[in-house]
Amino acid sequence: MNQNTLWSLRLGFSNKEAQKIDKMGFKSFLSKSFAVKNSDTIPDFLKTSPKTKADFAEKRTFLKTATAEEKKEIQKESIHVLFEMKNWWIEKMMTAEFPLQEKMTLFLHNHYVATYQKVKANYWIYQHNQVIRKNAFGNFKTLTKEILKTNAMVRYLDNTDNRKGKINENLSRELLELFTLGIGNYTENDIQNGAKALAGLGIGDEKAEYNPRFQDRSSITYFGKKGVFDSDAIVDIIFEQKSSPYLMTRKILKWFLYDYPSEDLVQYYGDYFRKVDFEFQPLLKKIFTEEFEKNTAGTKIKNPIEFSLQLVNELELHPQNLTPITQFIKSQSMDLFNQPNVKGWEGGKSWLTTQIYLQRNLMADRLCNGNLNPKTDKKNKKYNVAPKLEWQKGTNLTIIKELSQRLLFEVNPENQKDFESILKYDFDPEAPNANQAVVRLFNEMIKQPEFQLI
Repeated sequence: MNQNTLWSLRLGFSNKEAQKIDKMGFKSFLSKSFAVKNSDTIPDFLKTSPKTKADFAEKRTFLKTATAEEKKEIQKESIHVLFEMKNWWIEKMMTAEFPLQEKMTLFLHNHYVATYQKVKANYWIYQHNQVIRKNAFGNFKTLTKEILKTNAMVRYLDNTDNRKGKINENLSRELLELFTLGIGNYTENDIQNGAKALAGLGIGDEKAEYNPRFQDRSSITYFGKKGVFDSDAIVDIIFEQKSSPYLMTRKILKWFLYDYPSEDLVQYYGDYFRKVDFEFQPLLKKIFTEEFEKNTAGTKIKNPIEFSLQLVNELELHPQNLTPITQFIKSQSMDLFNQPNVKGWEGGKSWLTTQIYLQRNLMADRLCNGNLNPKTDKKNKKYNVAPKLEWQKGTNLTIIKELSQRLLFEVNPENQKDFESILKYDFDPEAPNANQAVVRLFNEMIKQPEFQLI
């Protein structure tokens, strides 16, 4: 696989950034990626969603006397908004000029899990997503503090039930186990005392806030330090621990590069992460620039979004409705805003079960036929688009080579023989059906196991 194509996929969702990497150079491309600006404009589909505590109180009051039909309509509208939000995010991934920010946001979305299924508030899920996006290239410690103050997180991990004298340890436990240190680097006492420091941190208007009635202001011992601590203070203490950089570093390496990163790499980059005071940007820059020089193709299985959006981009599809793509990604066990549990999507081999591989091959056929899976649409609408590949004019061998370098991390002699049987030696690039012939070759390539890896 061409190196620029490989890294376009790794730092985004398709090969559309490969030309930019080639023209700019990799370091300049990274600089542009880190300089992407954020928008605070609330999407239109959220305009009528409850946002403040007063809004939610009004909704609860209405539901007390609402008919079964009215309750059903409210639930239906909420689910509709959720799907709009999924499509909104998929579109951002597809259209971003420099998609690394969205790739990092997706990674952190799966690190600090908070699902709609549990939270039941679209605006809070959106806020949680925006906090992650704004801090995607910022500071790990700062982001952890901000995440603890999202309404979505305190609801998802039951901190709304955590009160002085009636402690709930869920948020405290996952803060240590999944967000920062990892299993084996804390004690049960740390969990219990951390929960006391988090007691009373509940729902606020724009973000979570302490309710003095439920807050526990007693002195605790947390990782050997004694005092009265709040959420910010316990995060500061956590990041003083020796193991603090390594869980996140391992997960970053796994997300972008290696399904099985070596412990030597985790230690090496983790030590640097601590040295730069847990700033994501210098860590990412160091990892990407140093690993770019290595021959690392084929070390990670594509997740469903990478698989889908690469095909949409390669075939130059411009679907007006993204729901079939979003639904396919969901069917591949990567449901945005709804991970299966607090640990998030497992990744790695879980992205390539026998069932998922068969589904991918069926989707490959549909996309190459220009049909975006009408079965996912309740009204049975067909979303037909004309697939069209960009390829250099040339012989069958030059076209096979070009597509292989864009699609496959390696090509063995048996693959090559099969490809030459599809696009034969007498192929005429000027013939009226030339594009269809190349699409048939493309379809065969994207069904290969070698296409599933980057």
